[in-house]
Amino acid sequence: MKASPGGYARANDLSHAMLLLASSDGMGRVLAGGQSLIAAMNMRLSTGDMLVDISRITELSGVTDEEATLRIGALTRHAEIGVDPLIGKHAPLLAEAVTYIAHAAIRNRGTIGGALAHADPAAEFPACMVALGATLHIHGPDGERSVAAEDFFQGLFETSLEEGEILTAITVPKAEADERQVLQEIARRSGDYALAGLCLVTRSTGHRISMLSVGATPVLARNAMVQLDRGDVDGAVVALREEIDPPSDTQASAEYRRHISGILLRRAVAQSKGDAA
Repeated sequence: MKASPGGYARANDLSHAMLLLASSDGMGRVLAGGQSLIAAMNMRLSTGDMLVDISRITELSGVTDEEATLRIGALTRHAEIGVDPLIGKHAPLLAEAVTYIAHAAIRNRGTIGGALAHADPAAEFPACMVALGATLHIHGPDGERSVAAEDFFQGLFETSLEEGEILTAITVPKAEADERQVLQEIARRSGDYALAGLCLVTRSTGHRISMLSVGATPVLARNAMVQLDRGDVDGAVVALREEIDPPSDTQASAEYRRHISGILLRRAVAQSKGDAA
């Protein structure tokens, strides 16, 4: 199957991209790495689009140190995230996530902004951003606005992005000196989407736990976080299994996903304490 006919234009800069989207009569689609969008178009899940190619806008790429936070341009590619020294030092969860993402060809073309805007609940980066307490920066016809990661993801492949808006950057808090960031997931094969995955961030202010592949969006496991803040790992496992509502599909049942989510939490806690690799 091939994509239906549509238009294409390459933006020279952010202002040009906004102009192209505004003139697309609501049919504009932002093209960055294209690893998700082109596949969706080829399956006719997205048709008749006007593609606005932002891949050459250099101002939307790279990682910048902003004292208490890192600013990550939306066009920064997965492979770049994996090797960037600032990411490795201050947001190692993101570097770890790259090792789980598909295969080298995807990592070399896919962008972090594209992954977040696509909002696949089985993808690693959305859950990582929720666990880190990241902020997403959006440029639109009415100017700029910022959205907390946990509010950005609205439903299955749905975000708070509105017509004519572009996700331009993400800021993540720098890790504290003794902060631990852990990603655990289970997949059938290397490169496959996870059957379930868990991000655990341990800070002086408490724990943050997010789940991937157990719902329509990344799940911030608030009840489990409360129990873990109290030092009750068993209670956190029970709370986690109660507060998620995973789907059943051809890959795994809801019951199995709920069961392994608890196992992943125990593994993540052990790893954060240095008791596991």
